[in-house]
Amino acid sequence: MKSTSQPVVRDIILIGGGHSHVGVLKRFGMKPEPGVRLTVICTDVHTPYSGMLPGYVAGHYSYDDVHIDLGRLCMFAGARLFRDEVIGIDRAQRKVICRNRPPVAYDLLSINIGSTPQLKVSGSELAVPVKPIHGFNVRWQALLSRVQNHTRGPLRIAVVGGGAGGVELLLAMQHRLRAELKALGRDVNMLQFALVHAGAHILPTHNPRVRQTFERVLRERDVNVHLNAEVTRVDRGLLICKDGQQFDADEVIWVTQAGGAPWLKNTGLSLDREGFILVNNKLQTPDDALIFAAGDIATMRDHPLEKAGVFAVRMGPVLADNLRAALRDEPLQTYEPQKHWLALISTGNRYAVASRGNWGWAGAWVWRWKDWIDRRFMRKFSEFPPMSPQPANTTANTALKMSSEESLQAISAMAMRCGGCGAKVGATVLSRALGQLNVVHRDDVLIGLKDPDDAAVVRIPPGKALVHSVDFFRAFVDDPYLFGRIAANHALGDIFAMGAQAQTATAIATVPPGLEHKVEELLFQMMTGAVEVLNDAGCALVGGHTGEGAELALGFAVNGLIDENTPGLMRKGGMQVGDVLILTKPIGTGTLFAAHAKLATKGRWIDAALASMAMSNRQGSDILREFGATACTDLTGFGLLGHLVEMTKPSGVDAELNLAALPLLEGATETIAAGIVSSLQPANVRLRRALRNQEDFIHHPRYPLLFDPQTAGGLLATVPADQVQACVAKLRAAGYIQTAIIGRILPMGEALEPVVLIDA
Repeated sequence: MKSTSQPVVRDIILIGGGHSHVGVLKRFGMKPEPGVRLTVICTDVHTPYSGMLPGYVAGHYSYDDVHIDLGRLCMFAGARLFRDEVIGIDRAQRKVICRNRPPVAYDLLSINIGSTPQLKVSGSELAVPVKPIHGFNVRWQALLSRVQNHTRGPLRIAVVGGGAGGVELLLAMQHRLRAELKALGRDVNMLQFALVHAGAHILPTHNPRVRQTFERVLRERDVNVHLNAEVTRVDRGLLICKDGQQFDADEVIWVTQAGGAPWLKNTGLSLDREGFILVNNKLQTPDDALIFAAGDIATMRDHPLEKAGVFAVRMGPVLADNLRAALRDEPLQTYEPQKHWLALISTGNRYAVASRGNWGWAGAWVWRWKDWIDRRFMRKFSEFPPMSPQPANTTANTALKMSSEESLQAISAMAMRCGGCGAKVGATVLSRALGQLNVVHRDDVLIGLKDPDDAAVVRIPPGKALVHSVDFFRAFVDDPYLFGRIAANHALGDIFAMGAQAQTATAIATVPPGLEHKVEELLFQMMTGAVEVLNDAGCALVGGHTGEGAELALGFAVNGLIDENTPGLMRKGGMQVGDVLILTKPIGTGTLFAAHAKLATKGRWIDAALASMAMSNRQGSDILREFGATACTDLTGFGLLGHLVEMTKPSGVDAELNLAALPLLEGATETIAAGIVSSLQPANVRLRRALRNQEDFIHHPRYPLLFDPQTAGGLLATVPADQVQACVAKLRAAGYIQTAIIGRILPMGEALEPVVLIDA
């Protein structure tokens, strides 16, 4: 998470992570705009580069070779990445409506989401649309598996759409699938390919010489080409055309009829016939000067363009400069699309055709040229130069471009802050933010969040004992909504580890100073995420305190209830000899987020870590109690070894810990091997004296992860040996899919060290 001492004055929201927006992110990373915050809202953490997709399908590139890591790029650019699907825009309130999170406010908005399948034929659900590409990849992997396991009769694959994209994809698929069969020693002729095209010529936007080259290649590869064949219906195993022609097809790949996302129709923005956003030559919508669009989703009114990645890439620099200019109220640049562009179209094998205007060339050298161009392009978004420092006094200059009232607020936000009670967030801001929250109602809360009193009043039901805990930490992720969810999960972990039911929570938060409406928005996003988790646990937020600080931080004091004499109370000191040690979540958050700050992770690693942290331990606690867990704790800052030692000492036992069985987050072994550890790791390493045979494992690749501090980690528990298999099965079925048996409890030996390591 990139921190900044400058208050946020303006928010630019980028919907989508397409080719234009990755260019915007790179330029803002190279030259940050003081006082401006970028936020990307995207469903995926990896952006596919369309130019290399056929090479990936053909087997020439890996997944990482052809995807831009949006997580790393956003980290470099100082941009927030919100993983969600956009379903609308409220232009009156200047908010982006998302499917699974609160609306996100914007000052400027840009849309670069590519095209959406528009399969207007009966049975279209049986076809595999190429776009969006991330959806195609899942189906492509399924097709690969189907071919590898297909043993009887022919398998007929049809590509609908004879443009450059359809032809190139068909040839790439054929090359890869034949190679897979050949490697398995099977007959490659069992695969039959067909290209079905509604027009009279394939590659209609390219010159005759290029078309003739591909017609020859398709003949040589035994591809059946059907022209003037407009598909109107897809049945299982069959394509039916408008003129009555029918073609057998076991798999149908659709590379035509794409349009704009359906939600754009309700925005009031001008769209073309296919639902794409109309923009002027500044890439700005004519209906709203605050909204820009680029790439395939945009249609230029004065320059109708082919939907090609080359235009999206070229739009990126102009879009970035115009977003800056719009904030400064300066003139916008004009985007002038090139009249002729170079298209490099591969033929599946390492051979390609170059097409530009009336010219065309072909050969293996063209493929090498294309490979060099593509790899050079991708390096721009994976190899980052040192970032430029922000000028010290330019935030006020940016603020002065705004209205007089906002300018005064922005400048005052940078003034020396008061201490003591003067550092509290204003009552009006706080009440507006908290007033939008829907807090769960509990009958035992007599005075709570909605009451104007100095403290909450909560009844403890007869026969119940109070379980109390507190947790607090600063933000490690730029999404305040997600941070709120994780912070609440982390705080509730102690309650669930004891086997208690959460009752109430009191929040304490610090937020960076800034404009009132920016602070209010930040609080609302963060507390919405937290309250969703609290509500799900039946825990009422009853109050709290919010003040200003250098960094965003959040914590909770949580109360829980448990029967006074309950046998289900799970304590650290309840381990029994013969019990089995289990862990419900993977470890590795400390090293991964330390590496994330150094741009040394992959986006999917961080994505998986966040998903793990956002998963509640509530159901896991219930399952552990159901199967007679004898001891339990939640894994947090002391790391696995620290928490295990906390359990063995009061229990009067030793423990055997199996390094090979530890469940790990993806990427944790790579970042640990690179020597990247959390700042808390050195303190945790002091506990190595609790290891009886550490000298035998000190060079083991998993050894450092014993000391890795966790945030919102899983439950570490002991379960009777005769119950453990059923317990693990139920935990995995409940969503704790990496639950693992990691050791066993031994009688206390004569050695002072309570933990012995094995690797079995």
